Amino acid sequence: MIFCVEDDSAIRDLMIYALNSAGFEAKGFVEGTELFKALQIRTPNLIMLDIMLPGEDGIEILKKLRSNTATADIPVIMATAKGTEYDKVIGLDLGADDYLAKPFGMMEMVSRVKAVLRRTEPKTVGILRVGALELNTSEHIVTVENKRVELTLKEYDMLKKFMENIGRAFTREQLLQSIWDTDYMGETRTVDVHIGTLRTKLGSCGDYIKTVRGVGYRMEAR
Repeated sequence: MIFCVEDDSAIRDLMIYALNSAGFEAKGFVEGTELFKALQIRTPNLIMLDIMLPGEDGIEILKKLRSNTATADIPVIMATAKGTEYDKVIGLDLGADDYLAKPFGMMEMVSRVKAVLRRTEPKTVGILRVGALELNTSEHIVTVENKRVELTLKEYDMLKKFMENIGRAFTREQLLQSIWDTDYMGETRTVDVHIGTLRTKLGSCGDYIKTVRGVGYRMEAR
């Protein structure tokens, strides 16, 4: 997930569209208050942060991010329309990971995002295993009996949540909140449809995901 803090709705929508097209999930915010509310619910992989914002500017927001242990390690790319080098220097000195000068192209932005994520991702390989099912959290690869399975981002996130919490039952509402975000205005039927598709794609390991009557779903190891 990438958070985009940009008060210009046209630019913000274009950024989100470009990131979605590149395979990322993205969510937009107009100013810092909205951002910090969202950070209490979910930690993004990266924040795109404009400097010129209503209320607190991007520099002040960056200071807050870096001073809080919960957000200090989130990669941040700063963006500004200013022509001077001052904000760039200040932003980088305060811990920004990269800088984009407006107007910037969407392909350049996506390229910078990928480069920052490569630099900042953990070097250790995380492997989750349940029976013949394996999930590589570093490479986002899922295999069943050593054969690769292609999943959508939502299916992958849901599977990862189950595999990190073996035996724990999740309600449909909890899955909607954690996988689709609390702002997602969908029905719990959405979860059932994705569970059905995920079970099918996992083949012989599909029955690891159990239906808990009156509650929701959980994963059990054989």
